Amino acid sequence: MQNIAMHISNGIINGPVAAIYAAFALVVLTFCVIRGRRDLDDRLAPMAGLVAAFIFAVQMLNFPIFTGAVSGHLLGGALAAMLVGPWVGALCVSVVLIVQALVFGDGGVAMLGLNITNMAIIGTAAGYLLIALLLRVLPRTPAGLAATGFVSAVVSVVVASQGFILQYWLGGTTDLGGSLGGLAGTMAGAHLLIGIGEGLITATTVVTVAKVRPDLVYALRGLRTVPALSNPVTGGAR
Repeated sequence: MQNIAMHISNGIINGPVAAIYAAFALVVLTFCVIRGRRDLDDRLAPMAGLVAAFIFAVQMLNFPIFTGAVSGHLLGGALAAMLVGPWVGALCVSVVLIVQALVFGDGGVAMLGLNITNMAIIGTAAGYLLIALLLRVLPRTPAGLAATGFVSAVVSVVVASQGFILQYWLGGTTDLGGSLGGLAGTMAGAHLLIGIGEGLITATTVVTVAKVRPDLVYALRGLRTVPALSNPVTGGAR
């Protein structure tokens, strides 16, 4: 069984491209650290630890796809973005990826820049951009929050998977069979299925947290200018 794109193993992408992405990931994560410090408070700091632990757990679960020929796993970028924001969220996912590579050998250490770019940076950014849009047009009710979490998770997973296509085009060293377009389609289709599962988990988790402690949901706190509608998750509190 082949775990496609998530995580990338050593040798699939050549050294120069891997080095470029490592430098890119380092620059982006440095900015995330600087920007994330502004958000950290007594609520966000412990929440970040819980989010990282949860993402670590769900990423250990692999799902067979296409009659078991390939497998994939949840990413967690959209979930992290909703609960702790894009900056701290990207750092949470990155920490998980680093631990998995160094301790469990899940994804090549030389490919960390590629994996962090796809799952921590692209996945989290795509998820949060969609979250910011949807929470401005959907009612801030449990249903609206669930729809936001589900859609953003599905899209973020598919978009993150396509980051691998660009990387493979730039420096792929292993024959994965078929054309680049065919590989992109296979990646999108496989991760669409994964995204549906991740969307359900994201929607359920975020709504559960919001019903108990809406102040712990970063996405809700960041949209204070949006008026609450009927039966809001936040109960109208600001």
